[in-house]
Amino acid sequence: MYDSRSATREPARPLKLAEILDLLTEDPVQFRFTAFDGSSTGPPDAAIGMHLRSQRGAAYLATAPGSLGMARAYVMGDLEVSGIHPGDPYPALRVLSDSLHWRRPHPRDISRIASSLGLRRLVPLPPPPPQEAAPDWRRMLSGRRHSRQRDSSAISHHYDVSNRFYELMLGPTMTYTCACYPRDEATLDEAQTYKYELVARKLALSPGDRLLDVGCGWGGMVMHAAREHGVRAIGVTLSMQQAAWAQAEIKRQRLDHLAEVRHLDYREVRESSFDAVSSIGLTEHIGVRNYPSYFTFLKSRLRPGGRLLNHCITRPDNRHRARAGGFIDRYVFPDGELTGSGTIVASMQDVGFEVRHEENLREHYARTCGAWCANLVANWDECVSEVGEATAKVWGLYLAGSRLGFERNQIQLHQVLGVNLHDDGWADFPLRPDWE
Repeated sequence: MYDSRSATREPARPLKLAEILDLLTEDPVQFRFTAFDGSSTGPPDAAIGMHLRSQRGAAYLATAPGSLGMARAYVMGDLEVSGIHPGDPYPALRVLSDSLHWRRPHPRDISRIASSLGLRRLVPLPPPPPQEAAPDWRRMLSGRRHSRQRDSSAISHHYDVSNRFYELMLGPTMTYTCACYPRDEATLDEAQTYKYELVARKLALSPGDRLLDVGCGWGGMVMHAAREHGVRAIGVTLSMQQAAWAQAEIKRQRLDHLAEVRHLDYREVRESSFDAVSSIGLTEHIGVRNYPSYFTFLKSRLRPGGRLLNHCITRPDNRHRARAGGFIDRYVFPDGELTGSGTIVASMQDVGFEVRHEENLREHYARTCGAWCANLVANWDECVSEVGEATAKVWGLYLAGSRLGFERNQIQLHQVLGVNLHDDGWADFPLRPDWE
């Protein structure tokens, strides 16, 4: 292995790529790294191997350090990973998380690394993979952040991929939000159904009630409320493909007398006096600065005594910047923002909701992501046929990384239940929670 301590005493020869990796990391890496220049480092018998195949891959890594550059090289096939299935790179991400600890090199080492990489070999920069969204400054051409036009474009980037692809990955419930596992041996489908029933019970849904489900996806909550509780339910989504799939499924299940999904921005819903509003996985998309107007609007759609259930991914604290990291922002959720559950609770309270219950389903979402990866692996060939290998790899990378994030408390999933009080403070609420 290359010893960084002797770097400044050796002749000023160009460094090989494996030597650069050793120079930039605190400890010896626990995976096998090989490169197109013939260099290598890490245990020869490591379970996980990574091979950098080309100069283009090196340019991706050098010009976008961190998750974005690695994602570019991996998606384009310039970074090959052995010991994993591309539908579930969780084992590799875990090894990277455990052993890849960057250190700040000495300025002389920085100069030598730059000289070894060679500016002329990095410029012009290779174009990013076609699966990548435009950078933030270019998205401004389609409108300000979280304007209706720009939100519609961001949602389309992630959800209007292929309904068939999502069927293969998500399973029969067609649900792309955190499941809730009622017992250790429950299946993904059982856990998703249990999640919908948990939401329905927290909202105290009963026959004849009216439900608004904002950011409804493929209509899972809408159909569950109609089918299991006799609720008249309206769902809205910015994804045209989701709305078309949901309306067809509602008709197939003969629920069209109770349920409806519209291709619509939630801000364009005109009906009011709903008995309940569910927001399952939408808050991540609206922007933290818009929380006051968001919760104000949802409150305006509820009757006095009506309930709101907000279910969304959060950070484990309320201090960090809300915007997502490079890979998530460019490949998964453009313009997505996450904050702590305390910010969500405070925002709901500040517009007049009384918060009555809150819980964290972090471990459940780790399990959910693992189950989606298992579906992706089981249906890999058909998924690749449907959307292409690069796009399928993006989803495997995203889900496996999310699983690790939930396991290690880097992200969480919170359900917050609020009520729109009557003028006299009455909440239409039992003395003790009755949904379990």
